Amino acid sequence: MRPLLSAAAAGMLALLSVGTVCLARPPENADPAFAPWFQSLRAPDGGLCCSEADCRPVEYRISGDHYEVLIGKQYGDDVLPHWEEVPADSVLSKTDNPTGRAIACWLPYTNPKVLCFVRPAET
Repeated sequence: MRPLLSAAAAGMLALLSVGTVCLARPPENADPAFAPWFQSLRAPDGGLCCSEADCRPVEYRISGDHYEVLIGKQYGDDVLPHWEEVPADSVLSKTDNPTGRAIACWLPYTNPKVLCFVRPAET
């Protein structure tokens, strides 16, 4: 009797069934001292914001009653710069942002695309 799915097909199906798949490696210029802070980020629902692999410094603005972040080359050479709306439930209330910049954790193939947004520390 032949199996219904090959091992490779079953593996792909398992990968696709995962809700959010994070990228594997941080950007080339990532400061490893920030890694524990990035790994501590949790979405309001308790899910992961991923890590420094998916979170990048961004420019941001307030548009009406929500934040928008400028997504572009910091996420890859094939990403055209554009303003992406930050869902209200993706805004984290963390005040200990050690990076000095706004941070967005963004995945192009999820909905919403901005998983977490952390404002820069207020001075």
